[in-house]
Amino acid sequence: MPSEAISNKQLAISKRKMVRTCFLLVAYCLLLTAQTFAQSTGSVKGRVRSFRGDTISGATVTARQNSQDVKSVTSNAKGEFNLSGLEPGIYNFVFEAKGYASGLKSGVEIKAGSTKDLGDKLYLNLDRGSRVIVQGSVFFKDGTSVPRAKVEIAKISGGATRTLLTTFTSYSGEFGFSQPDTGHATYRLTTTYKDTTVTKDVEVDNAAVYRTAINLNIDRPEKP
Repeated sequence: MPSEAISNKQLAISKRKMVRTCFLLVAYCLLLTAQTFAQSTGSVKGRVRSFRGDTISGATVTARQNSQDVKSVTSNAKGEFNLSGLEPGIYNFVFEAKGYASGLKSGVEIKAGSTKDLGDKLYLNLDRGSRVIVQGSVFFKDGTSVPRAKVEIAKISGGATRTLLTTFTSYSGEFGFSQPDTGHATYRLTTTYKDTTVTKDVEVDNAAVYRTAINLNIDRPEKP
């Protein structure tokens, strides 16, 4: 093999080694910078819920300091979030989610190199202005309330029926549920108490509170 060809091959090998070495050095510097940054900053974590206890996915959590929004993150499918890269100091945290009123956690101290856990009880209230809320009562034929009756809620759309949830009436015979406003919709309420079942459709037009009564044509059981 000609000496010139050997020289070119050695040069190519040297260049590849140099590129690999440079890449490793850059990666090391970036890792070192990230570690240093993590040690000099703090983070906060928690879980966003509704007052019914359901976790809220897609909620925006914003760190605010001196009336300025510093950084934001979005909660995952379990309502969990972890907001990192915060300079040490005192922050207010704003929680926002579609269909819910905003929440605020104020006066939270963030320390360097640690994670502040806000817990799993960051509750948001329903925003009645953007939700369909159905409140109902179930009665025996004498007009007294039916406690612990099962109520299955389904939504009828395009000829198809989709089950949403199942709940039970309270001691006073009341139940309720809420859904995002999607315009005109029909909700089917199937109420069962012992061997008796009654179905009733409730039509809604927009975000508002809708009330309904369901009457079971049975007598109230005699107390033993």
